[in-house]
Amino acid sequence: MNKIILVFVLFAWMNISTIQAQNPAFPQGISLKTLFMDYQSQNGGAISNFSAYHHGFELGYLRNITPNINIAVPLKYGVVTSHDQEFNNCFHKKVYGLDVTGQYMFNSLSTDVIPYVMAGVGGQLEEEGDFNVQVPFGAGVYFKVAENAYINWQSEYRYALKDNRNNLHHGLGFTYLFGSPRDVEKKMEVDEDIIDSDGDGLEDDIDLCPQIAGPIDMKGCPDRDEDGIPDYRDDCPSIAGTALFKGCPDTDGDGISDSDDECPNMAGTKENNGCPDNDSDMDGIPDNLDKCPNIKGTAENNGCPESPADDKDGDGIADADDRCPNIKGSASANGCPDRDGDGVSDFDDRCPDRPGLRALNGCPDSDGDGIDDSRDKCPSQPGSVANNGCPGIDAGDLNTLETAMRAVQFETGKATLKSESYPVLNQIAAIMDKYPGYNLLIDGHTDNVGSAVNNQLLSERRAQACFEYLVRRGVSSSRMSHTGYGESKPISDNNSLSGRALNRRVAFNLKAR
Repeated sequence: MNKIILVFVLFAWMNISTIQAQNPAFPQGISLKTLFMDYQSQNGGAISNFSAYHHGFELGYLRNITPNINIAVPLKYGVVTSHDQEFNNCFHKKVYGLDVTGQYMFNSLSTDVIPYVMAGVGGQLEEEGDFNVQVPFGAGVYFKVAENAYINWQSEYRYALKDNRNNLHHGLGFTYLFGSPRDVEKKMEVDEDIIDSDGDGLEDDIDLCPQIAGPIDMKGCPDRDEDGIPDYRDDCPSIAGTALFKGCPDTDGDGISDSDDECPNMAGTKENNGCPDNDSDMDGIPDNLDKCPNIKGTAENNGCPESPADDKDGDGIADADDRCPNIKGSASANGCPDRDGDGVSDFDDRCPDRPGLRALNGCPDSDGDGIDDSRDKCPSQPGSVANNGCPGIDAGDLNTLETAMRAVQFETGKATLKSESYPVLNQIAAIMDKYPGYNLLIDGHTDNVGSAVNNQLLSERRAQACFEYLVRRGVSSSRMSHTGYGESKPISDNNSLSGRALNRRVAFNLKAR
């Protein structure tokens, strides 16, 4: 048993030393007490028999490990009434004790009066008796008399693991700390000011994307394709590319990024929008100028041949060269019908009623962004492949949407917008005018204070309030949606004031139609 107690004390001391190394700002100190030791009232005697109380002394080490928790290691000595009934409580013996206890304080060390409760474990050796293990628990109070100096009273009941050894200790003494408790409070205040909303290891103040986790070398912003270009600057965030082409690849290696290349899989020229400048039928007329690029013709007929005699459908193309010999068509479509006259037969034309480009399967590219109108979500605005033909959102506009999440404010517990919210909502209305190919998703969120049902309703009403304000500012309701998520999607810890403030938000997200 002696070895067990020794190992426990050494383990506790190692942990205290580790805490000291990790938290050098927390104070430590020493304590001196005179003890009133009652070893008879809990073993058949009377608690009012004060003549059986005896004096002892305590020398202790104290270590503050958090603003409200102390670890204490007291060494005790005293002379007490014998527990042996055969001596009729007249025999006295010396006792020696060593404890490891914890104290939970209800106030911080910088206040004047600090009540606390304590508990722990210890061992006691009797000069004329055995060694026994005891479990002390009780309460006490510190009275601050000067900076770092305290008068201390503590009363404890000590439960012994050996018969007839339960006892009471009452101590009055002096405690002095080395290191200022106020330094601990200042340190804790500084730590609470450090906010990392997305938990990526970068403080919000220096994180370029404080609400989206990203690597430190990308300054906290994500890089989905891992091409070294953060998504907010990457025109092709899902496809690895190069910085030269703003994060987009150049598959055919012709020096034109795939987002601007009308023929991304065939090397071409810049003048031909990335498509090859070839002469497939070798008639001396480049394909981009040849009305019949696969049939040798003449310059007088814009690359098409003269009308032959064997032409059943009478379209001027010999049956041997006519892809549709029984249906009258055009030379530019190899003898097949071409309603829109763009040189692509109706059988191959994905847009047979609208003139388009051969490289785009007969579909037009109204905004010239290399994505045909049939696949372009924003056919009137130049965009990128990554955004389905819609323009990328400027970093400044993204920042406005991020700021709006914190800037839009409501009356406490209500869905009534405060007037300071109007400027940023007006900016969002202007952004919607700037990006007609995008819709706006408005998401309401709350912290976890109150009932989940009320929080859900409040988040829905707040999202709807923003929706209705933007409608009044001229944004079409068909381009917006609003949803409430209540407390279900926190972005920070609800156990702190700053975390709950971040969780009370309305998020605004643009999405290509």
